[in-house]
Amino acid sequence: MYQLRGHHLFCLIGYRGMGYSKEYVENMTLMHQNLRQYPNTWIELIEGPDQLCAKYPNSGEYHCQDKHIYERDQKILKKLGLKVGQQIQWQEVENRIRKYVVPSDIQYICETCSWRTYGVCEEGIQDILDNKGLRKVDLKSNN
Repeated sequence: MYQLRGHHLFCLIGYRGMGYSKEYVENMTLMHQNLRQYPNTWIELIEGPDQLCAKYPNSGEYHCQDKHIYERDQKILKKLGLKVGQQIQWQEVENRIRKYVVPSDIQYICETCSWRTYGVCEEGIQDILDNKGLRKVDLKSNN
């Protein structure tokens, strides 16, 4: 079972192999590939830093404790009808995205996210809406 905070549900959907450091990318890629391959994997929704934050590089400000991140967590959980402490399978996250989310939601839910401008999260949401699931990540093309 993975422990994830709210906004990482959207980050995983938009993930394309980019990240803050080599260690962070390796950790996120492993989780992303497991969820892609095994959508029945259980997720526990937690408040605050999670298993992805654990590999955030120790270089300057630790943004995982920033109040804007906590606000984004809550916005995403509310949008999906989820709460901290819930345990759900990844496939249910995708089902809820199909039910409650459209790509343009990224613009206001994730307005303070530095990754938003890449457009990959909107693409990821559209992939879920089109029943394609998580995209395959090819790290070779991102090096």
